[in-house]
Amino acid sequence: MDLYFGEGMLFGMNSLDMSVNIAGVKWKNPITTASGTFSARESGEFYDLSELGALTTKGVSYEEWEGNATPRIAETYGGMLNSIGLQNKGVEHFIKEELPVLKRYGVPIIVNVVGKTVEEYCRVVERLSETDIDMIELNISCPNIKEGGISFGTDPKMAFSLVERVRKSTRKALIVKLSPNVTDITQIARSVEAAGADCLSLINTLLGMRIDVHKRKPVLANRVGGLSGPAIKPVALRMVYEVRRSVDLPIIGIGGIMTGEDAVEFLMAGANAVAVGTASLVDPTAPFRIKNELKQFMLEYNYRSIKEIELLEE
Repeated sequence: MDLYFGEGMLFGMNSLDMSVNIAGVKWKNPITTASGTFSARESGEFYDLSELGALTTKGVSYEEWEGNATPRIAETYGGMLNSIGLQNKGVEHFIKEELPVLKRYGVPIIVNVVGKTVEEYCRVVERLSETDIDMIELNISCPNIKEGGISFGTDPKMAFSLVERVRKSTRKALIVKLSPNVTDITQIARSVEAAGADCLSLINTLLGMRIDVHKRKPVLANRVGGLSGPAIKPVALRMVYEVRRSVDLPIIGIGGIMTGEDAVEFLMAGANAVAVGTASLVDPTAPFRIKNELKQFMLEYNYRSIKEIELLEE
């Protein structure tokens, strides 16, 4: 057994309680993967995925989405821009080819769901509800094509309507992933809570842009893309902090988590769990490493459980 001496006390590494309960689903620890940055087939070659608290998939639509034109990824200071366009092969392919791989690891499975209409979202959710996945993460940052491309997640009434309809389509635990590209994220959070969400995840990427001054044109073919990585962590922390004081739902914090201490910051800001995204593109073992760094932090400061890492005082 690994041991740690500190504050005159002797602790066993295995005596820590790192478990969390997220909307009725028990995770062995508070670390999951962020949608769009993880594939069980590839990541499973680097570490044992059963060591994580949960596994979150990339976005799954009802039918296949081709994604945006290339180039669609660009490095920037403190992070990256992406404009992948939620490319995926559709829900039936996911159920047949990807779900069996995820199930090998015996941890909760969270499927991120995308759509361009309320009806599309509901069809995906209804199909997934026939499977034994554990949780559904609703990406409400998608453009509503019936409303001229306005994002579901930027309008409180539209967000409420979408979540309310989806809530009627499933008994699975429903996570709603919030967009930071709004004036007041707490308003959106309260709307989806009232509509029946079981949990919130935040934040999604911030809109950003890069220009190639030599070619005199945007670096991304889509001109703008989602900014992720360490650059957005202060914004994500602030939004988690604000939302925690506005709703009672569990929160999964996302945004620039690169180390175990980054994860602790989110827990102290009010998150109940965290998702690791861009870090995995730099270091494929990042979720596993961050989990172990969080464990070491708990030992160093004599935390016996995740629940003891309290919210910041007012």
